[in-house]
Amino acid sequence: MTLDAVILKGCGRMLTRHANPANGRSTREAVIHSALKLFNMGGYDGTSVRAIAADAGVNIALVSYYFGGKQGLLEYLMASFLEGYLNNLEKAEREAQDAGKPPDECLVSVADALIGYQQQSLYLSRFVHREMTLDNQLVRELMASYLMKEKFLLTRLFEKAAPELKFDPMSADFALLQYRDMIMMPFLQPQFLRKVFYLQPGEPSFRMNYLRYIRRWVERLAGRPVGNLK
Repeated sequence: MTLDAVILKGCGRMLTRHANPANGRSTREAVIHSALKLFNMGGYDGTSVRAIAADAGVNIALVSYYFGGKQGLLEYLMASFLEGYLNNLEKAEREAQDAGKPPDECLVSVADALIGYQQQSLYLSRFVHREMTLDNQLVRELMASYLMKEKFLLTRLFEKAAPELKFDPMSADFALLQYRDMIMMPFLQPQFLRKVFYLQPGEPSFRMNYLRYIRRWVERLAGRPVGNLK
């Protein structure tokens, strides 16, 4: 999948269709493409609006026109990713329940969906997860909205699985944190996985093998097999 497709799928938004003579993309899409590439290479603070516009082959004024500047572009990328993340979480939970899966199997299904979403948005996932480790006003606002909702949804999942997953409330909180970290870690530290462990978090085989580990993790909590290992 190309970086263009990654961005489009990760952001989950319809982009305007004005032609970009420099590279054939819409101007708005070209700005998003270049910003994400440069943010990943040099960081947000190390990337200028002029550099984004030059890489996209567009007039510098268009960054402000579409996003209100670099800060607006940052907010767009992060909110778009987190909206898609939560939408995939809710959809996976709903579909697992509609299929009659037990609560512990729902945990596996949700993990699979979120890993798949991050694979499809590999560069965006890495950038957003990295930015969310900072302490600034934007991150605090995103935590108060998106991540508090994520906590609510995951807590609900674990509460429904409580008869199978027998632990005290504090242990349940730690289990939820570990579950969440397992889902995010490969996309927060993809370079570490590639260079040190020779794992490719963007590959379908990684998703399949990693899900086996998560399934076994849930099985240890539940004290019984969960579904079928494929």
